[in-house]
Amino acid sequence: MSNSNSASDGWNANLRRRTIRLAYWTVAWVATMAIATFGPEVIWPAGSALTPIAIGVNLLIGFGMIWANKEHLRSLDEMHQRIQLEAMGIALGVGLVVGMAYSNLDISNVISSDAEISYLVIVVALTYLVSVFIGTRKYR
Repeated sequence: MSNSNSASDGWNANLRRRTIRLAYWTVAWVATMAIATFGPEVIWPAGSALTPIAIGVNLLIGFGMIWANKEHLRSLDEMHQRIQLEAMGIALGVGLVVGMAYSNLDISNVISSDAEISYLVIVVALTYLVSVFIGTRKYR
């Protein structure tokens, strides 16, 4: 086996390891978010000291997920880093613009319900996924 293949194998193993680590952190964050959200309704009584603890644990796990994402991005090649950067930039922009418009609709009572952050999270996530898909096709 040549040096370029062994270097490539090492890079692939590193990428795989960081991708799996990011997946574990993401699953942990989603699980702790569910516990923090539904715990006071289903698992323990509302007003319990467990609620701020669960939120604090979720926050710490969230920072771990951010760190794992940063490490994952560092392990990507330049093309994939560019795709991710463009997708994240578009998702941030859409989140900010749509989020502020959504908030203004709520504040001015144009919509009858309260603006819910979960809808904005869905918009940002879908924007990111579509942007990654389009970016990947663009750089093929």
